[in-house]
Amino acid sequence: MKMNLALAQIAPKLGDVEANCEKHLDYIKRARKEKADLIVFPELSLTGYVVQDLVASVAHRPREDDPIFKYILEASQNLDIVVGFVDEDFRHRFYIASAYLSGGHVLHVHHKVYLPTYGLFDEGRFFAWGDAIRSFDTRFGRAGLLICEDFWHASPPYLLWLDGADIMLFSSASPGRGLTDREKLESARWVERVSKAYASMFTSFVVHCNRVGYEDGLNFWGGATVNDPNGELIAQGPYFEEALTMAQLDLNQLRRTRARLPLLRDERTHLTMAELQRILQK
Repeated sequence: MKMNLALAQIAPKLGDVEANCEKHLDYIKRARKEKADLIVFPELSLTGYVVQDLVASVAHRPREDDPIFKYILEASQNLDIVVGFVDEDFRHRFYIASAYLSGGHVLHVHHKVYLPTYGLFDEGRFFAWGDAIRSFDTRFGRAGLLICEDFWHASPPYLLWLDGADIMLFSSASPGRGLTDREKLESARWVERVSKAYASMFTSFVVHCNRVGYEDGLNFWGGATVNDPNGELIAQGPYFEEALTMAQLDLNQLRRTRARLPLLRDERTHLTMAELQRILQK
């Protein structure tokens, strides 16, 4: 089985949800023309990243009666969509969120678990922390969503892997920081290295879509990537510009890689649980 994937590294307008929705619908239309089965947007793609005091005014709920999501849910009749937004729960807590939409329905919503509040980042002041990491079933197999800082920690992708995710969909709003000796951004080098490592260690597809553009002094670098279960890079978007990057995932590669390298078969989850309990009881 093969899946056509589209990565939409866009530059959202800060706080302008309506304009960003129109851009999403345009990229969805372009992806449909490319015969995409799934399109992935970056972190907070409907709102922009540095929302701060705008959080409550840009929040939307992924429901058919929502004035923004009704259009994106309708668009998901033709291809699956991963979209980034500010989610509001029934007690009016606000989360950095990604939703997986398919066939006009919400299959899964992930709330960002790790909120960086250091250096350039101030997320913990404005958002609630997510408290779950779950895989979910799609028409392409089992998948998982993570958002930016989530995949800088080893445990979230590991939990997705144990929960059955064969396709890990990562979205981010990663600003450019530092230069390596090869004149590549340090932040880009780090994320690309981590994505490749997760694909290799978990013998899974790892997809990463980062935003672009300038916002409040931050420059987001884009550079979307797709790595296969061998850790091989099969697609990469450009740096610093909006783009729709296409990739074809041969899902049969999961079987071929795991037959050769049975890391999933040999994973000792009960040992991990026992040692975590021992460490936490200290």
